[in-house]
Amino acid sequence: MAKSEAPARAEAGTEAESPVTPGRRRAVLAVLCTSLLLCGIDLTVLHVAVPSMSRDLHPSGVQLLWIVDVYSLTLAALLVTCGTLGDRIGRKRMVLGGFAVFGLASAAAAFSASTPQLIAARIALGVGAAMIMASTVAVIRVVFTDARERAVAIGIWTAAHSVGATIGPLVGGLVTERWGWGAVFLVNVPIVLVILAVGARVIPESRNPAPRRWDLASVALSVTGLGGVVYALKQAGERLSVDWAVVVAALGGALLLHAFVRRQRRLAEPLLDFSLFADRRFSTATVCVISCFGSYVALLFFLTQWLQQTGGYSPLRAGLALMPLAGANAVGATTAPWLSARWGNRWSLTGALTVFAGALAVLTLVGETAQYGTLIGPMLVAGYGAGIVMTLGADSIMSAARPERSGEAAAIQETSFELGAGLGVAVLGTVLTATYRVALPAFPGLSPEQRTSVEQSFSGAAETGDGLGASAARGVLGAARRAYDEGFTAVSAVAAACLAVTAVLVALVLRPRREGP
Repeated sequence: MAKSEAPARAEAGTEAESPVTPGRRRAVLAVLCTSLLLCGIDLTVLHVAVPSMSRDLHPSGVQLLWIVDVYSLTLAALLVTCGTLGDRIGRKRMVLGGFAVFGLASAAAAFSASTPQLIAARIALGVGAAMIMASTVAVIRVVFTDARERAVAIGIWTAAHSVGATIGPLVGGLVTERWGWGAVFLVNVPIVLVILAVGARVIPESRNPAPRRWDLASVALSVTGLGGVVYALKQAGERLSVDWAVVVAALGGALLLHAFVRRQRRLAEPLLDFSLFADRRFSTATVCVISCFGSYVALLFFLTQWLQQTGGYSPLRAGLALMPLAGANAVGATTAPWLSARWGNRWSLTGALTVFAGALAVLTLVGETAQYGTLIGPMLVAGYGAGIVMTLGADSIMSAARPERSGEAAAIQETSFELGAGLGVAVLGTVLTATYRVALPAFPGLSPEQRTSVEQSFSGAAETGDGLGASAARGVLGAARRAYDEGFTAVSAVAAACLAVTAVLVALVLRPRREGP
């Protein structure tokens, strides 16, 4: 970290409003860590509230996936551009503006009366979170001028997001069971109001004296391209077929993303510098983070649904049931530096990815939520392996970049985590949706409307069963549970295969750099 002090200062600028005292530094760090904690909680807090939310809003399977992962996809798409914009207009202004957007979007999500309204509110939440996260690390660099203090502050700041994502399901379970699903968003509002009041007093304003050009065309290309690809993926999983709309969306999205990459390579001041990916170690570490965090967040989401939908768990009980996974993840993150010192990042990452993949493979054999004891072992192993990979994967990204490019590498690192979360739920959610629909039997006694409702989601099957006789309802719900079990098994198998391939890639590519004389 000491090597990157000069570039960090140059990037952050020197326009602090007034000298920052030690007490004020601690207050700034507390505000910024609380903001990251909130952003992390909102990544996973809705997971346990999905069944009760589905009973009120009746989203389709694809709409449900949009509700869950549009937040992280929006956050990933806008992180870099919000950072560049904050350099121009002021980091304090960007952070406080992000809090305002986040608070208003939370209130809108809490009182959403339809699925489209909730999806729009989740997009706005992603915008607010991107504004907050993009500028907070630059604020830390301005406030903490000592390299050692700055390293500790960034470590605490980063941990706050991971802690938030880990405790999100438990918070969501506590709040949903007592006040309903809308309250998982409403609790953000008073916290945001306090942060706005305190942040306006303690956060110093700063700008980059020579900011990079903000390229609106690059923003449009990246956002629309990513949206097109994800839309095509979700629609293909729901329809179990590929029609012209899906093909056009997929090809159009891919072409826009290709145009985005080409534009970045031509620009003198690109929004995202792809030359960093020329280093195979950097690109492999990025793939490692995306694969691991995507699988971990998807595991949190689908385990929560599986426990509630087929195991009959309450929201609070489901949140508590995930605590072994979360606790093991924290232990893995804290022991990762020791493993790295003993075995190196390459072999520690390879082993952790293999362990994570093995735990998911075991989950494919469990297949029964009623036997929670059989889930604890795989969850502990999966959480521990994921914690190691998240910590050392992020470290490998930063280590692969030259010190003078640490700021750009940090932006890509943050984007990789959020993109992994969004893509993990999108890809694996498509696998679950497709498997669930294929595994359902014919149901000859149901009308076409009832059949469609059962195919949409497990909550649709439960509602359809409520309108049938006792025997028919048991048949429908039993078939839906078995289909959902098969879907979760398919998700675990695909994630395990993806992690195993990533482990092989890391073992082959992630070699230490040979320093010259």
